[in-house]
Amino acid sequence: MVKPTAIHFPNLTVWLRVALAACLSLPMLAWSATSIDAVRYWPASDYSRLTLESSKPLTYKLFTLNNPERLVIDLENVEPSAAMQELAGKIGSGDPWIAGLRAGMNRPGVMRLVLDLRGEVKPTVFSLKPVGEYGNRLVLDVYPAKPQDDPINAAANGQIPDSKPDNKADIAKAEPVKPNVTAQIDEAPSSDKYIRLEKPGKKPQFQMARLITVVIDPGHGGEDPGAHGVNGTLEKNITLEIAKRVKTKIDALENTRAVLTRDSDYFIPLAERVDKARRLNADLFVSIHADAFIRPDARGSSVFMLSEHGATSAAARWLAKKENDADMVGGVNVGVQDKNLARTLIDLSQTVTNDDSRRLGKAVLSEISDVNRLHKGHIEEAGFAVLKAPDIPSILVETAFISNPEEEKRLNNDAYQDKMASAIVAGIKKYFASNPATIRAKLALSACVILPGSYPDWLLEQMATT
Repeated sequence: MVKPTAIHFPNLTVWLRVALAACLSLPMLAWSATSIDAVRYWPASDYSRLTLESSKPLTYKLFTLNNPERLVIDLENVEPSAAMQELAGKIGSGDPWIAGLRAGMNRPGVMRLVLDLRGEVKPTVFSLKPVGEYGNRLVLDVYPAKPQDDPINAAANGQIPDSKPDNKADIAKAEPVKPNVTAQIDEAPSSDKYIRLEKPGKKPQFQMARLITVVIDPGHGGEDPGAHGVNGTLEKNITLEIAKRVKTKIDALENTRAVLTRDSDYFIPLAERVDKARRLNADLFVSIHADAFIRPDARGSSVFMLSEHGATSAAARWLAKKENDADMVGGVNVGVQDKNLARTLIDLSQTVTNDDSRRLGKAVLSEISDVNRLHKGHIEEAGFAVLKAPDIPSILVETAFISNPEEEKRLNNDAYQDKMASAIVAGIKKYFASNPATIRAKLALSACVILPGSYPDWLLEQMATT
């Protein structure tokens, strides 16, 4: 009788272990959790923005809870990460719309964010594809449901009550609703000023004269840092500092005020900057930048106006494209953009406005030439989207090239910032002195009583010396 031969599988144990590991890993492969790589938060008086960045697009659901008001976002297939753990600490006590934030796992594979609100809001949430240094982004913008006056200061002074967070049950329960995604931006204070007129033997009369309004636009902000200096300086910070100095100097002039398109570090779409100036019926629009170029030796200050045909140089064309891409970097929810705005920017008055813009640009260029060497000795032209107000003379001032190490150091100098701001204001005053009819036309078109010969004293003095 033949004895059966034993068959040996020396690697059987190894193969069984490999097969078992493969089977156990199948659910993990199917789930493929996403990690939040970075979290950024931008509180502002106009709105607050929360941005979650990840390597893959995020799937989400938006919910709300009432009494007190809360906003809830469910993130599917998201695993805990260091960035998410730091999220709660990023919500500051001075936020005018968000009182606090909590995060936790609602159920396997679902991360829930609960935002405690200070009142009723109008949220909008949207996704952005990778661009520049950013990966996939999920953006939550929290707008106020009703306009409020100076909400950041009110919050800082304790005038806006904090909402008391509910218990952790929020992370386990919420009912879906469809949010109203209409964005609202507060108007600046009224541009009207009452003037008291006293006549002998009669009661005092009050007439109303319109303030001269100059809109100052600090380039970039928030998610959009602008150009980077070799030593880490961000354009958005430099532009805001110079813009604030310009505002202070203009506000010191009689019957004149400056309004900033942004007064802190947050992002504003290009079209909204233009639209805000038009809502204010502004007399001038000045956008301030400190850009970079592909060559680190590029240097000097420049003034740009809107081109009716094409860019006047390769550098101007490059800079305009870079600036116009700001909406892609900063992140605009195209679903709520005003599609009629583009049509309002095409107007027969654009040609007349460009003539005034050229005069304004020349006046400012002559003044800043005493502060820094000029990149070009004449006004440059390019298709900057931020200069497309059809009825407001508009210029863009490049204060210096932040990509040049020497000029980057100068841009961080308080004295240089102040000199540049003074030069811009001096150019604005020179423009008005040479073109007083510009103000007169604006006044005549406003619904105000115009006082004959009632130019501000500073303008009369400037006209006498120009």
